This record gives sequence, C-alpha cells and structure tokens, in this order.
Amino acid sequence: MRELPSGSSLVFCCQTAVFTAMREISVKITILCVGRFKERYFRDAAAEYIKRLSRYCTLKIAEVPDEPTPENASPKMETQIKEKEGAKLLSWLSKNAPDPSSLVVALALDGKKMDSIRFASSLQDAMTRGTSHLVFVIGGSLGLSDDVLKRADRRLSFSDFTFPHQLMRVVLLEQIYRAFRIINGQPYHK
Repeated sequence: MRELPSGSSLVFCCQTAVFTAMREISVKITILCVGRFKERYFRDAAAEYIKRLSRYCTLKIAEVPDEPTPENASPKMETQIKEKEGAKLLSWLSKNAPDPSSLVVALALDGKKMDSIRFASSLQDAMTRGTSHLVFVIGGSLGLSDDVLKRADRRLSFSDFTFPHQLMRVVLLEQIYRAFRIINGQPYHK
C-alpha cells in the first residue's frame, strides 16, 4: 500500500465519498434542442464535454428539427415558426419527461442568472430533492415559444447577450461539467 502525505487520506476519502454518493443518485440529464449542429467544431467541443460528463451522469442530447426561417420573416411568421418548433419540443417532453421527478429548465433571456457556484448548488439541490431527470431546453434561432416557457419548471439565463443556439449547447455542457467538478470538490480552473 502506498503511503500518502499527512492529511491526504482524509481528503481522498471525503472526495471519494462525495463522488460515490453522486454516482448513486444517478441523475439523467438531457439537453433538448431545436436543430442540429452544423459546424464540426461545435460537435467536437460538445463531444469532449459529453465524454467528461460520463463519469458523473447519464447525458443525452435530443434534437427536434428546426423550421426554415426566411431572412425577412414578419413577426407573425416568426411566432408561427416558434410555435411549430415549440410543439415538437412539447411532444418530446410529454413522451420523455412526464413524471414529477423530471425538472425542465428552459434557457431564456428572462431566466434567472447565477454564477457557476450557485448553478452547481442548484444542480445538487435538485438531485438531493429526488430529481432523477434534468431536461435543459434550448430553442432555435428565434428562441422558445410561450407554451414551452410555460411548461418549464424553471428558466435559466447565462447572459443578457444573445448566443447562437449551437454555441449555447457547448456553454451549457461546460457549465454542467464545471458544476459536477464543484459538487465533487474537484479542481477546475476559474
């Protein structure tokens, strides 16, 4: 048996216990999105975070088809497009996240803003309270329909800025990974 520096065994045991406890909770996370990745660099970045997250949770990316949006779409047409995409999202949610142990979080500009520590705490709190399936919903280029926003249990905002929805997936994956590192007391750059 290898000798650890003084005090190290306690830290190792505590971190192992936290990690083991988190694995026993076995949370499932789905990122439900409108549209597919078009650029390879977004796909590659997402794949890297999905690989890293596999030790903490079961993660799935679910995509519903986006609707073509004309360049000069009227506000009425944009609303119709969001409603069509919203219907697809709601259909997926009704089939895949119908039970009370699912928590649906819509990414929206008017959502709650929080830092990484608070996000990690929120994630841990949801798991501790019995949430077995977290679903993060990312809309298409026009955002989410009112019906999807009403269906969501929570709304989350990363910024007042508008991000491309493909980039937002990568940012969300990174923050989920960062949250699990924080929850488990593991180092991660600030």
